[in-house]
Amino acid sequence: MRLDWDNYFIEIAKVVSLRSTCLRRRYGALIVKDRVIVSTGYNGSPRGVENCIDIQKCKRKELNIPSGERYELCEAVHAEQNAIINGSPERMKDAAIYIAGFEENGNFADGAPCKLCNRMIRNAQIKEVVYLGNGGNIVKINNF
Repeated sequence: MRLDWDNYFIEIAKVVSLRSTCLRRRYGALIVKDRVIVSTGYNGSPRGVENCIDIQKCKRKELNIPSGERYELCEAVHAEQNAIINGSPERMKDAAIYIAGFEENGNFADGAPCKLCNRMIRNAQIKEVVYLGNGGNIVKINNF
């Protein structure tokens, strides 16, 4: 069986998530234009900052802070943000971003971008968002 393009790029986003340095959730993202990968990113500490996975410490986890709250306590840069930072502005215009995430226990995490990532995606002029939902289903948002 040959994968369709959305499943193909989601599978690549899953592999990118394996580079994540977060103790709570692993996310991978890639930006694609004209079926060519423009950029990839995973969630983790900024360059030059110790990774949570290496020091085995997560402030939000220690304080039992729920998902989506108190991002200011987290060192990590989101996968979508890293993909945008690593991409060429000209190539991102009218592109698609694919996002896959996993919980600490390996279950699918909702890959919908947070409010800050939504703004960054819009600012990068990315037109389509494709992500894995909690149940592993692909969700596609056109004209983002």
